[in-house]
Amino acid sequence: MTDQPVVRTTLMDQALPDGVAITHVETRRITIAPSVAGGAHVHNGPVFGVIENGSAVLQVEDGPEVVLRAGDAFYEPANVVISRFDATGEGVTFVAHFLLGAGETPTIDFVGGSPA
Repeated sequence: MTDQPVVRTTLMDQALPDGVAITHVETRRITIAPSVAGGAHVHNGPVFGVIENGSAVLQVEDGPEVVLRAGDAFYEPANVVISRFDATGEGVTFVAHFLLGAGETPTIDFVGGSPA
C-alpha cells in the first residue's frame, strides 16, 4: 500500500518494428477454460495483453515458456508463431489489445489446424 493518491506503474515498454502503421486498436476480454491449450497460432498484428485472473503459459516461437499470472502484461508480435498460450488448471481471463492498420480486423491463424 502507498500513501500516494495515484500510483502509475509501467507494466511493459515494448518497441514495435519500423514501418508498423497503427490506425486503431480493438480490445477484447478473453476467457480460456482450465487446462485448455490455445494451439500454436499467428496474429496479423501485434497483440498486447494483461492477465486479469488465473494464469497461462506463453511461449513465442522456440523461446522460453513463461507463466503469466494476474497483473502480468504480455506481447505477441505480428506474423510470428505463438507456440503456446495455454490456460493452466485454474483457467485464465485476460484483456487483449489488437493493434491494427486501416481496414484490418484481428485474425488468428492456427498452425497445423484448429486448437484442441
